[in-house]
Amino acid sequence: MHWRLFATLAETAGDTEIEVDTGAETVGDAFDSLLETYPALESEVLDDEGDLYGHVRLLHEGRDPFAEEDGFETTVDDDDELALFPPVSGG
Repeated sequence: MHWRLFATLAETAGDTEIEVDTGAETVGDAFDSLLETYPALESEVLDDEGDLYGHVRLLHEGRDPFAEEDGFETTVDDDDELALFPPVSGG
């Protein structure tokens, strides 16, 4: 699974683009595999209950799976791209 990470998340993982070999069937499976491979990301993207922080954006093929698809149950293919964005502010 191809992941694109941005800003502090890329710094934590050590790269902006990473491949996680998962055999994932859903966005949730792919997300779990990402966190297993890069456990340092967990505290940056999950709250105390283990839910994705509201200020973190996860995209599947450029779309918000929580607004446009089936959330973590959205099916994925091995060549799909997923992306994680931390909150971004500018001045």
